[in-house]
Amino acid sequence: MFPLHADSWGEVIERKMRYDGEVVEHTCQLLNAQEEQVVLFHKIEKTFTMIAGDGAVTIPKGSYTTAYYWKNRPYNVYFWRDHQGNELGSYFNMVRNTWFEDQKVIFEDLIIDLLVLPNGAFFVLDEDELPESLTTFEHGSVRRALEDVIDSLERILDQVRSDAEGRYHHTLFEPILK
Repeated sequence: MFPLHADSWGEVIERKMRYDGEVVEHTCQLLNAQEEQVVLFHKIEKTFTMIAGDGAVTIPKGSYTTAYYWKNRPYNVYFWRDHQGNELGSYFNMVRNTWFEDQKVIFEDLIIDLLVLPNGAFFVLDEDELPESLTTFEHGSVRRALEDVIDSLERILDQVRSDAEGRYHHTLFEPILK
């Protein structure tokens, strides 16, 4: 039995359990739920900027993400697009213990994130927030997960981009974005 109880486009809470114990929640809409994977839609309500290398990436209000979560993968991914459907970037959270219950997608965040720009450049984020070196943090499991994501980036993003051109085409979201 699948433990996520929501209809397509129904409201689902993304609950991120931060490493420091803080809980952060976002209200999203369900796009697809399977036994091992959930895809959510989230409209960005407040502009935010991330420092990436020598530059910065801004995700403006009115843009959106299709967010992918898997029970059996040590990451989730947000695929950001602007209000016209143009790719802004992808953001991978290194995570553990992702599960789905009731109207919630819950995961434990492991601090390290990977920001990938549309041109393929990528940046490891938040390493300065780790309580110890990335090599030893969580017995090296986060470093290994990050390396696996980097090694698989092209394959993962090819699938996400294919979804963006197909089942999650921008036209699907236009009524919500107005």
